[in-house]
Amino acid sequence: MTGFRNFVLKGNIIEIAVGLIMALAFAAVVTAFVAWLTSLMPDSVSNIFSDTEPFGAFMNAVISFLLIATVVYFFIVMPYTKAKERFFPSKEEGTPADIALLEEIRDLLAHGNRPV
Repeated sequence: MTGFRNFVLKGNIIEIAVGLIMALAFAAVVTAFVAWLTSLMPDSVSNIFSDTEPFGAFMNAVISFLLIATVVYFFIVMPYTKAKERFFPSKEEGTPADIALLEEIRDLLAHGNRPV
């Protein structure tokens, strides 16, 4: 029960819920934008992109996906990554102290307890 309480109280569920709500709202905006964008095309091309045609519905979904992916990457993922690196720098690469101690013991045993 303690593990579940820690999982709920860490805030991950809230962040995921907010992200999903925002994604659904943004998807509606992008869908409307794609419909508007395809309505500006000439009739010969816009018939291909109509929602009544299976290919048109597919192309609208692909365009919407690409627009959503682009916006999410450039406006969410990149700033988040830069902020994370700035405020929470990654630990320096190197051998942890316990592993270094074990390697030293291994080396001493390999040399017959003689200092290296």
